[in-house]
Amino acid sequence: MESTTANNEGHGMHASHNLTGFIIFLCSESVIFIAFFSGFALLKLNALDWLPNGVAGLEWQTPLINTFVLVSSSGTIYLAERQMVRQNIWGFRGWWLATMALGGYFLWGQAVEWSGLQFGFTSGTFGGTFYLLTGFHGLHVLTGVLLMLLMLVKSFIPNNYKGGEQGIQATSLFWHFVDVIWIILFLLIYVWQRS
Repeated sequence: MESTTANNEGHGMHASHNLTGFIIFLCSESVIFIAFFSGFALLKLNALDWLPNGVAGLEWQTPLINTFVLVSSSGTIYLAERQMVRQNIWGFRGWWLATMALGGYFLWGQAVEWSGLQFGFTSGTFGGTFYLLTGFHGLHVLTGVLLMLLMLVKSFIPNNYKGGEQGIQATSLFWHFVDVIWIILFLLIYVWQRS
């Protein structure tokens, strides 16, 4: 029994290892998005007719509002983390819920935008890449909201976060990642419109 203990020394759980693994995961997600961004740009630069017939350009007001909402949610999740560090669980829950609400609003705004578009997924290269990029990002937003819901539920377990908040930190990192990706998408799809 002593040899087992001796062999396991120094191999316990390390919170920093958990977060390092998650950062590596985010790096791998970044590679996927970079590939999508590059593909979108190359296709757009080489297309003779980029937009589908009957579409002059994209409406940008709703996506701009969504951008402000999502960027604001990075602030609210930061405030939630600060409340957790201060061990103010109700302050954490309030800011965390606000972040979830902003994420939900973003998803609703994206659904409203999609329902008003005059093209679909099969409307040429533009339609396919538009829905692929915004849909894949939307899936990440939904994942982030669900992760926040899980962390919120865990906050009601007594003393659950006494040993650290790695789940909250990882979820927050994921959320900031989702925000940065959206800013790049907004610039790529809505701001960079070629005639």
